[in-house]
Amino acid sequence: MIFYFSGTGNSRWVAGQIAEMTGDKAVSITEIEEIPDISSEKRLGLVFPIYAWSIPEPMLDFIARLSKFHGFSFAVCTCGGEAGLSMKKLGKLLPMKSVYSITMPNNYIVGSNPDSGEVVFEIIKAAGTRLAGIAEEILAEKENYMVVEGKMAFMKSSVASRGFNAFARSTKPFYADDRCTSCGICERDCPAGTIHLSEGKPEWNKKCYQCLKCINSCPENAIQYSSRTVGRKRYLIDFYLKDNRLG
Repeated sequence: MIFYFSGTGNSRWVAGQIAEMTGDKAVSITEIEEIPDISSEKRLGLVFPIYAWSIPEPMLDFIARLSKFHGFSFAVCTCGGEAGLSMKKLGKLLPMKSVYSITMPNNYIVGSNPDSGEVVFEIIKAAGTRLAGIAEEILAEKENYMVVEGKMAFMKSSVASRGFNAFARSTKPFYADDRCTSCGICERDCPAGTIHLSEGKPEWNKKCYQCLKCINSCPENAIQYSSRTVGRKRYLIDFYLKDNRLG
């Protein structure tokens, strides 16, 4: 079993690629009504993105509810390049035999524009090659720690991470502009279940993981986060996976 959390699809794709190569099953934790019994499983995998050098809240909550596991466990985090000490913190919550970080395209458009198309294709191609090697090690049950922590990892995974969770996850800056067609995709797909339509327009409650799935999934690019996302491109991995340049 491979359990994953994903906003714009990077971690979903990684989990799916590994599952295909290892014969495992990839399952989204946001689609599970009850935590499955994993005591009889031979292999357990976790795949998730890194948010501000830390593990996203829904994955932390999921880990806390898992039963004890004695088989081969592994975890893969997707990030823009650095994971900080997130994977070492994971090991304290749930011992892992093997852990990896893998670079994926930038999707945090609140901070900057997504990578250009050519850069995205190169990153995905490189990730695919690396995942093939990771899958081989998982099948061989090889213990490994291949995580790019980056400079000042402690500060990033403590001070910066706490700042992000305390101040950068507010839903107040979210709004839908006049291009909104009331399609309801944002309400349907929000992992936090925090969006609801009021008179045909989305409104946000307080709970937010800052996955930005609502912004990036809107077919009309109508959802904004203050003025910072106005005019910026959106990112969904599925758009690029359909391109023949990835085979």
